[in-house]
Amino acid sequence: MYKVVFYPLIVVCWVVFRVILRLQVTGLENVPPGGAIIAPNHQSFWDIPLVGFVLYKRRTHFMAKSELFRNPVFSWIIRTVLAFPVKRGTPDRTAIRYAVDILKQGDLVTIFPEGTRSKTGELKEAEAGLSLIAAKAEVPVVPVGIVGTRLIFSKACRFPRLKISFGNPLYTTQNENGKPDAEKTGYSVMAEIDILINNPRP
Repeated sequence: MYKVVFYPLIVVCWVVFRVILRLQVTGLENVPPGGAIIAPNHQSFWDIPLVGFVLYKRRTHFMAKSELFRNPVFSWIIRTVLAFPVKRGTPDRTAIRYAVDILKQGDLVTIFPEGTRSKTGELKEAEAGLSLIAAKAEVPVVPVGIVGTRLIFSKACRFPRLKISFGNPLYTTQNENGKPDAEKTGYSVMAEIDILINNPRP
């Protein structure tokens, strides 16, 4: 069922992203083999299909807010393309365990570190869950900078030039007690995303 839903979507995404929006991808080689967390900034719903399209050869699971799963039809669609729910605002142990299991199997999991979309485009602080999952699964975090999705079909710029840049993998920072330091790790990830957005590498 995954292929029945996923590959037609890839064709649609290719037309939208590559042809209409002239997508530019850099740093894809930075995604390591094996389990890793893909950590993009989040400006628009378009970020989700964009990341899925760019990583279609590897496939990535998506951690998505539980509200998206309320509609049975839409829930079936996004679950089919490997999304799983997380309850925001509270430690969701079920979602954390699920993500860790996926990562330990060598797959990719996309987690938006800010936890929600930024309507202004300004970066927010990373939620602690990102670092917690990375530490438990013992996998790197790949910062990703996305530019342009907030303007797709908007009055300001209906057909913006899209860019997505993958940074070097980062590992969780430990504090003086040898435990994961969620704050420092989150800061490092968001700082790298800021560089990727404002000073993208060629």
